[in-house]
Amino acid sequence: MSKITFLGAGSTVFAKNVLGDCMMVDSLQGFELALFDIDPVRLKDSENMLNNLKQTLGSTCVVKAYTDRKEALHGAKYICNAIQVGGYDPCTITDFEIPKKYGLRQTIADTVGIGGIFRNLRTIPVMLDFAKDIQEVCPDAWFLNYTNPMAVLTNAMNTYGGVKTVGLCHSVQGCVSHLFKNLDLDSTGVHWKIAGINHMAWLLEVTKDGVDLYPEIKRRAREKQQELHKDMVRYELMFRFGYYVTESSEHNAEYHPYFIKRNYPELIERFNIPLDEYPRRCVRQIEKWTTMREELVNNKNLEHKRSKEYASYMFDAMETNVPFKIGGNVMNTGLITNLPKEACVEVSCLVDADGVTPTYVGDLPPQLAALNRTNINTQLLTLEAAVTGKKEHIYHAAMLDPHTAAELSMDDIVAMCDDLIEAHGNWLPKFV
Repeated sequence: MSKITFLGAGSTVFAKNVLGDCMMVDSLQGFELALFDIDPVRLKDSENMLNNLKQTLGSTCVVKAYTDRKEALHGAKYICNAIQVGGYDPCTITDFEIPKKYGLRQTIADTVGIGGIFRNLRTIPVMLDFAKDIQEVCPDAWFLNYTNPMAVLTNAMNTYGGVKTVGLCHSVQGCVSHLFKNLDLDSTGVHWKIAGINHMAWLLEVTKDGVDLYPEIKRRAREKQQELHKDMVRYELMFRFGYYVTESSEHNAEYHPYFIKRNYPELIERFNIPLDEYPRRCVRQIEKWTTMREELVNNKNLEHKRSKEYASYMFDAMETNVPFKIGGNVMNTGLITNLPKEACVEVSCLVDADGVTPTYVGDLPPQLAALNRTNINTQLLTLEAAVTGKKEHIYHAAMLDPHTAAELSMDDIVAMCDDLIEAHGNWLPKFV
């Protein structure tokens, strides 16, 4: 029996989307859906939910929960990863509150920036432990990484884990539809090209019937920018650098040195930047789960409509050899020629029986490549810190982060990193 293993299966809503989708695919009938999570209560919740869904959908997939990770992975053909190491309490709280003492404010803190660095440092060792198990019990499996920070974790699994890994993010999927909806434009029949790095990929081309739509997009965006809305940072970046970026304004506000600045507090209101947004979301999700749990977990009549998550479409393409196109995070094997070869990049990929084949992009416009490199610098130094265990590379990663460096002195950056290392305690490996 072929197997799809879901690591972090206690993410019940996400497991419903990904594995519920798989239950609806003809080529995946009879597959074992192997669930693993370190939280036994959440694991049992997901098992109950998926078994109810299996009955409703009439699927022949077999749902099985595991408390032993290696057993869950044994013989897997495909693996989905959706873990979060350290959770909201204590680690996300730590990622926000200690930098705040130094006057460094964040919005999401899950990609780059000081929060992204420390999320990486506590997650990479866990991921590389996964890789050891995979090498032993399912070395040919495809590993679909949904966990942030996407670029560094996908890089770690490919470069140091030796696992066939592709990172999957929603920002490319929703970029054009989101932009067009906000500007009251019809996206039907629109062709587009996107490439860059995760959370900072660029809408390089957008056309309809051969006509470049960027002039009209920018015209409408300038009109909309006259009043407060939720996409102001992305529009400003487009006006200044020429292209629209894939990930949200609250994310991009902290990827650049231009928007969150103590000496320019008016920018927060001007660009409608939601400081401390991710902790608020975490609290809302925790509160929502307490009311959602019963209707989702123990609902014998639970229904499911196939989502737009890439996973089931990718598995189907690999099983049937009917190609499917994705936006994937992969190693830069000459794909984007003016970004470092060591970087993980986000480009269009073809999925079929041969696996995931990324497409060639060439040079990005120079200003876009330059912006990407500012984040790649921090990503690569964070990875260096994780694999060498050297504390100095944590400092390097933080000092190279655009937002952190724009706000703090080198002395304060080092002191803040030391405070974060101490506060994380056993959530981090020992650094020397």
